[in-house]
Amino acid sequence: MSRYRPPRSAGTPLITATGAQRLRDELDELWRVKRPAVTQAVSEAAALGDRSENAEYIYGKKMLREIDSRVRFLRKRLEALKVVDQPPSDPTKIYFSAYVELEDEDGKALCVRIVGPDEIDPKQQHISIDSPMARALLGKTLDDEICVQAPGGERLYWVTAIRY
Repeated sequence: MSRYRPPRSAGTPLITATGAQRLRDELDELWRVKRPAVTQAVSEAAALGDRSENAEYIYGKKMLREIDSRVRFLRKRLEALKVVDQPPSDPTKIYFSAYVELEDEDGKALCVRIVGPDEIDPKQQHISIDSPMARALLGKTLDDEICVQAPGGERLYWVTAIRY
């Protein structure tokens, strides 16, 4: 059995304006604040002498690699993303960045927002456009019934409200 794992797909290259700004802010924070601080700490640890047994030096170098890796990822990802900042021409249908209120078979309400894969936030009920629920919702209108394949079986929902 090998350790090879195929690369993860990047997902749909869509993002909301707030999500893009959040990624830009993270990139700026990493590049202008965290990386210089860690670089300074590494140079101070290197000045102490023997680097092979210097835990601060080894940890600092590891942190620099992680920061550089994240910076590379963010730069490539921001180039590839398409910012969606305009509502759709037909606001009665569900598209990217819509807030959708649903009701399940038991009468429980659920409100989700369809966002890009870089913006997923379960606490705020932001779901990826690549998720099964979002795929089932796309193009639906008010009072439509959707069927979502969940781990526990099929679930039925009705669309009760759409807003952008």
